[in-house]
Amino acid sequence: MLEDLFKMVTARWGGDDDDNSPPVPQTALFKCPRCSGSCDNEALERNMWVCPECGYHSRISAADRLAITCDSGSFMEYDKDMAGQNPIDFPDYEDKIRSLQEKTGLTEAVITGECTIHGEKCIIGVMDSHFMMASMGSVVGEKITRAFERAAEKRLPLILFTASGGARMQEGLVSLMQMAKTSGAAARLAQAGGLYITVLTDPTTGGVTASFASLGDIIIAEPKVLVGFAGRRVIEGTIRQRLPEDFQSAEFLQENGFVDMICERRNMRRTLAHLIRLHRPGQRMGGET
Repeated sequence: MLEDLFKMVTARWGGDDDDNSPPVPQTALFKCPRCSGSCDNEALERNMWVCPECGYHSRISAADRLAITCDSGSFMEYDKDMAGQNPIDFPDYEDKIRSLQEKTGLTEAVITGECTIHGEKCIIGVMDSHFMMASMGSVVGEKITRAFERAAEKRLPLILFTASGGARMQEGLVSLMQMAKTSGAAARLAQAGGLYITVLTDPTTGGVTASFASLGDIIIAEPKVLVGFAGRRVIEGTIRQRLPEDFQSAEFLQENGFVDMICERRNMRRTLAHLIRLHRPGQRMGGET
């Protein structure tokens, strides 16, 4: 069902589905996959990995995302050493996980923890598409669920940056169970009166979109990111209608009420801090500079 989505993502990057190479090439120049413009990697990094020609928002690692979002030195990671098993004995799954751990320096496809953003304390989670396309297996689901639970316990806002190919097929039903598990945790945070903000980055698809990514009190997206569940061909075949060309883009979703706002990366940190202040219990409105 997700074949078309993966083809679309692959076409953007010019690689195969198993290519976990970083979005920013380890060469002197970065060539934008959207406008084909080039710039040196140092300039791209200074611009927060956004193409200076067309505004294309490159995929970035979880570590880089945390570095440009959290106040310096404020991030404290949760569940750093949590690692999964092979619940359905999928062939070579454990070897692939070990290989990705060595290559990326991550134990799994999401990092969660506590930080401040412009002095505003919050719990944060960042999915990393370099680790098995940030697919949601048992560890990803557990770490995100614990982030919700800690946010409720500590009465802190929760911010989740999503980027995923969906559920992890190598874990079968165990992976699909994470959709209900994370959604239940989101509901408990809402019942406790907590603030939950999701930031959709490229791509957010499949079971992640169908669960916690779409349940935020406020849903933000980076410009022109791909967000969806099933692929275009599957949907068109089901409803027997031609879909718009910009279908499953952040702009289309905002126009149709799924996304609350689109925020450029350079403004994301300030925007998140402002939203936290506005929703802080007892906070008086207005007066922010």
